[in-house]
Amino acid sequence: MPNSSSIRHFLLLALADRRQLQLLHFCLLLGISLAALLGNGLIISAVACGHHLHTPMFFLLNLALSDLGSICSTVPKTMQNSLWSTRNISYTGCAAQVFLTVFFISTDFCLLTIMCYDHYVSICKPLHHGTLLGSRACAHMAAAAWASAFLTALLLTANTFSLPLCHGNALGQFFCEIPQILKLSCSKSHIRELELVALSACLVLGCFVFIVFSYVQIFRAVLRIPSEHGQHKAFSTCLPHLAVVSLFVSTALLAYLKTPSISSPSLDLALSVLYSVVPPALNPLIYSLRNQELKAAVWTLTTGWFQEH
Repeated sequence: MPNSSSIRHFLLLALADRRQLQLLHFCLLLGISLAALLGNGLIISAVACGHHLHTPMFFLLNLALSDLGSICSTVPKTMQNSLWSTRNISYTGCAAQVFLTVFFISTDFCLLTIMCYDHYVSICKPLHHGTLLGSRACAHMAAAAWASAFLTALLLTANTFSLPLCHGNALGQFFCEIPQILKLSCSKSHIRELELVALSACLVLGCFVFIVFSYVQIFRAVLRIPSEHGQHKAFSTCLPHLAVVSLFVSTALLAYLKTPSISSPSLDLALSVLYSVVPPALNPLIYSLRNQELKAAVWTLTTGWFQEH
């Protein structure tokens, strides 16, 4: 059996065997990628150019940057394989893809947790918002999110690719993913990696419990608001974030915690697309639908660009 020192490349899961379906998948992925690039690019440009949006939209700017990195770490290689009807990815490329995927997805989750805290302070402790979430505090929290995600990705990637691989080089996923690589490792050799995965799962669970607890407090505070207009405004602030968190967490949990009895290649593929490809494209749309300031800034940016050209 081959070991990790003899492996020079991995074989990714082909999205389809027929050439027509491969081209169809390429076009679909291209459309999703362009939507993600356009939506997140508009948010980044609008927040960067609108000085009045720097502080209130600071975390959304970071989320847009993370979403761009997330979709660029997995989709281009899949598009290339679909277009050229190949499955290969180099050993180094696979390691880089694992690192970038874990890094950006971890950053997304950290930022969503911080944004939840932002909503909690805005609704439950509005008088303390300027003190608890000033520009310096926001910068420190965002830096902590990126740094913790980087450290997590570095530890998981280094430990994953230090394991001996004894079960071939074919992965059951369209991008390099830690659980799929662990399936190739020698028996009893991935206990150390499982410990790190368990630690990461505990951190994710901690963030999830914090989000749930925060939203319980938020909804209790909103229901005590006497005016219907005030309740509607508060819910409008929270609903986009809640929708993004629900989509991201539910698909990721289903992908990693489902029982083997309900597991199948098609279900694994669908869930991985839902948590790794769809959110970066949908997040800009979800956040911009109910945010009047952001929509106005994007409209000003686009109309100004068309007038100049």
